[in-house]
Amino acid sequence: MSDNNGSIIDINSLPEKYPTHAHEPEFWEYLGRTVATFGFLENVLARAIFAFTGTKKYSENTIEQAYEKWLPKLESSLIDPLGGLIDTYGKSVREHQDANIMGFSDLVDDLRDASKIRNVLCHGFWKFPDENGASVPFFVNRQKEVFHTPVDISFLNQVQKQARDLSCSVINTVTSMGYQFPGSSGPGNTIWKSE
Repeated sequence: MSDNNGSIIDINSLPEKYPTHAHEPEFWEYLGRTVATFGFLENVLARAIFAFTGTKKYSENTIEQAYEKWLPKLESSLIDPLGGLIDTYGKSVREHQDANIMGFSDLVDDLRDASKIRNVLCHGFWKFPDENGASVPFFVNRQKEVFHTPVDISFLNQVQKQARDLSCSVINTVTSMGYQFPGSSGPGNTIWKSE
């Protein structure tokens, strides 16, 4: 017989809201709003992919083949994570015959940088906050780089605004070409009308 004494967690003795009890509720609100804004950005990218791929011109003899490839691309944009959406969006814009968007490569670079922060915020393990309310989430990316930046409400507020601004920039890439952004009632030529 073993001399090891087993134990189990007394769940009823855990602090209220464990394991998120150490941060102020406002911190979690800002984190939630920031993560939700990234969800908005992902939706905007999927709609922009639809706009650019749906308005691309094809020759008469390639239209059927292009349509067959288009549906899987649209389906993929519904399930791809942010990094995949950025790749598909970039390719869709570059392949569009009328897209000549000033500073587009910078926008794609900014989207990729934002994606890295989004991964930290969504997948990091939140350590206890310091005396200023900042916490360094434990996160290691695929390149085995460890995240070291303290995150507080100010940081989250700044990242949320950047994600919002990137979303608007993506929308502008569609609307600046004279198209109505899909799913909106804004100005521009309608790309698709549902019956």
